[in-house]
Amino acid sequence: MGYRHSQRRHQGRIILQEFAWSMRGRCWHFGHDIPHMGGVVPMRIVSEMRTDPKDIVEHLFEGVIPDFHKLCRPGDLVVTGRNFGMGAKMQGYIAMKALGLGLVCESMSFLAYREAIGIGLPVLTGCKEISSACQQGDELSVDFQTGVFSNITQKREYQFEPVPLALQDVLSSGGTTAWLNQWWQQKKANLQNA
Repeated sequence: MGYRHSQRRHQGRIILQEFAWSMRGRCWHFGHDIPHMGGVVPMRIVSEMRTDPKDIVEHLFEGVIPDFHKLCRPGDLVVTGRNFGMGAKMQGYIAMKALGLGLVCESMSFLAYREAIGIGLPVLTGCKEISSACQQGDELSVDFQTGVFSNITQKREYQFEPVPLALQDVLSSGGTTAWLNQWWQQKKANLQNA
């Protein structure tokens, strides 16, 4: 459960991880229509344009679950209903990635999805009725590459659309910036070898 060539902070520690398509952890269940500003992170975090994970992590979902960042563990999954993260902001996705979380939701806007993938956060969207398939604290596993979602607690398995093939390199690289850096390094190496 992690991200290739990236680092994250958890309770003050920097942890380096490799990317893994599968995650297993507890369910953090949220409802429908969760706005990014004021729901995922406080509005001031977005308006101050904070992008450093250490400045954002402690504020993730603080309006709903105080000290969420201390309660969650790497591999845990945020499961939501329709219209998650309304508004194209990235701060909440930066915090989720830094904590080693994954996101599974019924729906989110294209712009929110683009921000999440661009950050390198593993996310499945379009997971119809996922919010009724699990409860807070259930043990879950998900494979973002195949779309297989398992509720281990309830002994149920679901098949959803996986991360699109066209986005898998971006996600496994750690997001758009990391993918572009890798692309550029490869391009430079090819030019030097030509």
